[in-house]
Amino acid sequence: MAARDAASACSADAFRLRHLHLALRVAFEPPGSGLLQGSVRLQLTCLRDRAAELVLDSHPSVHVESVGLASPGSPGGDRPEPAETLRPLPFQSRPFARYGSALHIALPDPPAAGDTVAVEIAYRAGGGPGISCLDTFQTAQRERPLLYTSGFPVLNRSFFPGFHTPAIKSTYSARIQVPDGFTAVMSAINWEKQKDNTFLFKMPQPIPSYLVALVVGDIVSAEVGPRSRVWAEPCLIDAAKKEYNGVIEEFLTTGEKLFGPYVWERYDVLFMPPSFPFGGMENPCITFVTPCLLPGDRSLADVIIHEISHSWFGNLVTNAHWGEFWLNEGFTMYAQRRITTELYGAAYTCLEAATGRALLRQHMDNTGEDHPLNKLRVIIEPGVDPEDTYNETPYEKGYCFVSYLAHLVGDQSKFDAFLQAYVNQFKFQSITADDALEFYLEYFPDLKKKCVDTIPGFEFDRWLNTPGWPPYLPDLSPGEELMKPAEKLAELWASPDHNMEAIKAVDVSAWKTFQLVYFLDKVLERSPLPDGTVEKMSSLYPKISGAQNAELRLRWCLILLKNHHDAELDKVKGFLQSQGKQKYTLPIYRAMVSGSETAQNLAVETFSATAPQLHVNVQTYVKKILGLETAEN
Repeated sequence: MAARDAASACSADAFRLRHLHLALRVAFEPPGSGLLQGSVRLQLTCLRDRAAELVLDSHPSVHVESVGLASPGSPGGDRPEPAETLRPLPFQSRPFARYGSALHIALPDPPAAGDTVAVEIAYRAGGGPGISCLDTFQTAQRERPLLYTSGFPVLNRSFFPGFHTPAIKSTYSARIQVPDGFTAVMSAINWEKQKDNTFLFKMPQPIPSYLVALVVGDIVSAEVGPRSRVWAEPCLIDAAKKEYNGVIEEFLTTGEKLFGPYVWERYDVLFMPPSFPFGGMENPCITFVTPCLLPGDRSLADVIIHEISHSWFGNLVTNAHWGEFWLNEGFTMYAQRRITTELYGAAYTCLEAATGRALLRQHMDNTGEDHPLNKLRVIIEPGVDPEDTYNETPYEKGYCFVSYLAHLVGDQSKFDAFLQAYVNQFKFQSITADDALEFYLEYFPDLKKKCVDTIPGFEFDRWLNTPGWPPYLPDLSPGEELMKPAEKLAELWASPDHNMEAIKAVDVSAWKTFQLVYFLDKVLERSPLPDGTVEKMSSLYPKISGAQNAELRLRWCLILLKNHHDAELDKVKGFLQSQGKQKYTLPIYRAMVSGSETAQNLAVETFSATAPQLHVNVQTYVKKILGLETAEN
């Protein structure tokens, strides 16, 4: 590691992790719980003489039963049961931070530098933050429970003990036995089902531990391209196939043209149950996404371009620690917008980027520009959960910095070539900003001679280490051809004597999702509107007021609530009942609490009815919004 990862206790300075193998059985008993039981085997190379102790990242919810020294040449791959006698090793679990513990393993015969070591840990896991078990009523099919893991950023230490830092990458394999009627899927290239409902997985490419992901449930798949399939519960699979058939390959080939070969062989998409609280997680080979991306008209299909872009930036070239998360997300935002520019044009991309910039502005207004988290290089002190540093800055300020680097080059094709060289130089590695910027200056020696890294006001050091608004903002003026009509239309609706003839003259039927989103955001900014306006809007734009597109539904619900239009509150209730994504659920409950008395009563009533189908974290957040947590305590 370039620098010690404060969020990890593991012995990365003494051992190199070469491979990890999981051999696990999954059980759903008692009802409402998901339990993993089995072992993880770590194949290691010693980096220094007489390393007498191995320390792994773990979690209090992981119950270690035994630790043993195995034969280094035995990978523990496809064998159904351990075929060798392990030499027991002393171990002790010690506190590390509120998000994890440290598993200390003594090595009575300390290895020498260069020696290979294989350690196998028998354990049980379940109930930790990285393993979610959904009851039947939290799934779409409502017939069987479903278990999934979510490792980002530091949660997989509750899935298995290991080297849980993005600085360390390794290959992995797994043998997962599941109950009858269930299917296992993992973030791996090779997938094979054997007898006894056992699934074998192999990932021959090295990845960081947070990208090891598992789903076990009643899920099926359908092919949607030459190297892509969709996975979902049976009741969603037809909708998923219809939505993405023939779509993903175009995104992949455009990414390859820009950034180089797609190395993960397959790109599958798994549509999670409605209670899945996140938008997406870019696990290699298989992205987990919210079913909100199934509106029925492909209007949100391009949202997946962000996750595809992680195939090069984040999964292939990875930040070495979470303090430089912008290396994952800033480059991915830039890559996403390069792909959309190629596919949909500069105007569309600039409109989407303007929406992102508005989110960054809102974030910095809320926190204050000088907040220490508004730097690209964040100092994560020991004990601080990296999750608590998550915000818009690494995404949108990171995008601005990468755009500035492109601006300095002044030629898009040359910067595209640099991105390919950057990926090729650092593929399968974890790097810091210093690594990335040093390579940039070496790649463009003329810029290095001009000392572009120290231009007053735009110093690379200022970008990285000074909080605040980006020193450089990319030109988004090509988006004005889409933004100005949306702004003008919002102004017409907000006018006390709005001109219905002028309003009806604007044809919004051809507007793409982000133009409609931009329009609705401007309407929200101008709300509350004159009396009767929302009713007229609803009648004139049935494709908005009755949309299945979640981005449009969210904003229409907020407009209804901010304008106290109680006549359509059934749409608010219906949206909350249909999904549990945190990004949509929390803003609506906040607006309901600030809305009419009818809306406030509906908030409590709806939460009482839907709470069991929500992720536990989302339940907690909603209780705080509704003031129920204090009452319960």
